Amino acid sequence: MASKDLAIRRTWVAAAFSLRLGAVSVGCAGPGEYVWFHDLPPEAAQRANEYVIGVGDVLSIKVTAAGAVREEMTLRQRVRADGRIGVLLIGDVEAKGKRPGALKAELEGRLKDYMVAPGVVINVDEVQPSTVILLGEVMRPGAYALDLDPRLVHALAMAGGLTEYASRGQIFVVRSEPKPVRIRFTYEAIYRNVGGAGDFVLHRGDLVEVE
Repeated sequence: MASKDLAIRRTWVAAAFSLRLGAVSVGCAGPGEYVWFHDLPPEAAQRANEYVIGVGDVLSIKVTAAGAVREEMTLRQRVRADGRIGVLLIGDVEAKGKRPGALKAELEGRLKDYMVAPGVVINVDEVQPSTVILLGEVMRPGAYALDLDPRLVHALAMAGGLTEYASRGQIFVVRSEPKPVRIRFTYEAIYRNVGGAGDFVLHRGDLVEVE
């Protein structure tokens, strides 16, 4: 029975990872490529924990010109299924997959063609449930909602921890947005929260793979 369960888990991993690679193939040539969590530059590790806008999120946007609020530009809008929002003067803008700070900078840059010294404030008023997938050598593979606690250590705990077949040095987080990346962790680093590994914040759509 154990060998049968092992085969099923590995089949799940292969199928899910093949699908995932289709989404990340632009920046990741194959499943063997990764970056160790402890090798991430501090600024990259910080950015990895920043919120990324997704479809269905509700954004509030306030625009100023030379310090004065432009009330006609103020909007509260849900990110559409195509990942875009509509902004007066500049039209549709891709919001999905961007951090609020990056979207703010983009809007300010594009609004310079229409007003003096534009400023943009973006708030994420509503977020959609954050669901991640855990596959491979965990006790209960599947999809988990992590709205209350999106940390990697919590996700592994919800999946029942590692199986006896798991490699404790090969735990990967596969992320497709805003830039494709595959980050490798060890169980020891996650359990002891070495360098913040256990507190690594998972994002909606992340895949956690335990080999």
